[in-house]
Amino acid sequence: MSTPTPQARTPRGRTLQGRVALVAGATRGAGRGIAVQLGAAGATVYVSGRSTRERRSEYDRPETIEDTADLVTAAGGQGIAVPTDHLDPVRVRALVARIDAEQGRLDVLVNDIWGGEKLFAWDTPVWEHDLEDGLRLLRLAVDTHAITNHHALPLLLRTPGGLVVEMTDGTEEYNRDTYRVSFFYDLAKSAVLRMAFALGHELGPRGATAVALTPGWLRSEMMLDNYGVTEANWRDGMRIQPHFGISESPAYVGRAVVALAGDPEVARWNGQSLSSGQLAGVYGFTDLDGSRPDAWRYLVEVQDPGLPADQTGYR
Repeated sequence: MSTPTPQARTPRGRTLQGRVALVAGATRGAGRGIAVQLGAAGATVYVSGRSTRERRSEYDRPETIEDTADLVTAAGGQGIAVPTDHLDPVRVRALVARIDAEQGRLDVLVNDIWGGEKLFAWDTPVWEHDLEDGLRLLRLAVDTHAITNHHALPLLLRTPGGLVVEMTDGTEEYNRDTYRVSFFYDLAKSAVLRMAFALGHELGPRGATAVALTPGWLRSEMMLDNYGVTEANWRDGMRIQPHFGISESPAYVGRAVVALAGDPEVARWNGQSLSSGQLAGVYGFTDLDGSRPDAWRYLVEVQDPGLPADQTGYR
């Protein structure tokens, strides 16, 4: 493996000045964290999703794409919010056409569309799981990515060196050997991993790179609410779940995307499954607190075997 260049090693510098990104599904969580970090690196970032200041999605949460765009701009980039339902090919085609008309290029596409958080039941077999919810989850998690790739990739391929990041939950290795939550959830997350592999075969010969990327235990807005904490006092959540100490902020996976986008040798990762913790070890970026949590190694070596919580050596 080659040594990262200084440019790739400093994701918080303005290494992406003049680059154009689309973060599809940027309302909250990893999508928002990625968009903001791309902005901090100087990129123009189009952020899309269904929750706006005028209308919420079925999540019924306060985060909006306009807020994400404002955070991108405040970080040093240019944030542009475009309300988009990525299950609607007409709306997605219009989104890409707008980027083409306004920028004439697309350098980074991040598919973080999900929307299934309230649609799956833990440890519920397929014959007992609500079928309508399960099928809706698959549409939101898989069809949206396919529709967005179909319309956006011709624009991305127009400029050599483009990057596609398929966001999922779990590495290929971990998900191969581990049952993930339920039939529908497992299928959705594994499908996105395979999507990146297939895109790698299609994009690589055409001068672009596709990867699958997973954060670790993400301190999304919903997760912080579940634990009754904020990003400022998130460690208090360890009183409820000691393993929460391995969690990471959305900025961490955002810095992983910036590192990939700024790496002139990013093609070495084409078609692969990557994690934020893995890439932190390669590129040298850190989370907001200066640490480098490696959640997936921790899960395999500590949490899943039932050992006492101890993040020593894992962040």
